Amino acid sequence: MWFANLLTGLAALLLFYSLVFLAVNSPLFPVKRIKVDGELAHVTKEQLQYVIKNELKGTFFTLNLDKTRQAFEKLPWVREVSVRRRWPDRLEVQIEEHQAIARWGGVALLNTHGERFDAASNDPLPVLEGPPGTEKQMVDGYREFAEVLAPISKQPEHIWLSARRAWRVELNDGTTIEVGRDEALDRVKRFVVAYPNSLALIAQKQPFQYVDLRYPNGFAVRLPGYTPAEPPKPGAKPAKPAAPKPAVPSAAARPA
Repeated sequence: MWFANLLTGLAALLLFYSLVFLAVNSPLFPVKRIKVDGELAHVTKEQLQYVIKNELKGTFFTLNLDKTRQAFEKLPWVREVSVRRRWPDRLEVQIEEHQAIARWGGVALLNTHGERFDAASNDPLPVLEGPPGTEKQMVDGYREFAEVLAPISKQPEHIWLSARRAWRVELNDGTTIEVGRDEALDRVKRFVVAYPNSLALIAQKQPFQYVDLRYPNGFAVRLPGYTPAEPPKPGAKPAKPAAPKPAVPSAAARPA
């Protein structure tokens, strides 16, 4: 009797498993509705429809949520996706797009989290260049430099970070600032404080293109076309004093 009961129990179990299997894989439970949410500025309706048509396989119960999420994340501007089932026949997809903040050289874009991603953009974005793995450090540096330079209406357009972690910044007016490695942000702050009463006055008379901030108590300015006077040759007679001329801006300036 116990053997017969065992066989009966196994048969009932197999029957139950078969019914569940048929129900799960039955076309009676398809995914009829797919709801996509998120602030989408770059992901197009056509891209979403392509993923839905070609990547989503299975019924409401058998659809692989991880593979579905990965399929949407292959789209260029998609940063993160969450997928969940909603009984009885709906799939909810939440998409977060990348928010581009800069270009990584000429090969990729950087988002606001300092993450690199491959996509195309026509927006006028600043360019950041540095060693691999410094993407987040450079995005943070760009934000800090932009905030410090804002009071003098300057913006960084191109930033370099060398292998020795030395910074160089090109501003929106074409000026290149050699910041260096140590106390980079403090050096830029001193530059901003000194700018209105020194460099701004120089720029009114002769625009400059390069500023070196790698000095303990000041900075040096390179003026285009400026050539320092040659020292007199030994034994040469001193030249007669020429008529007074307007003073030429110095090649060095120091904050007060």
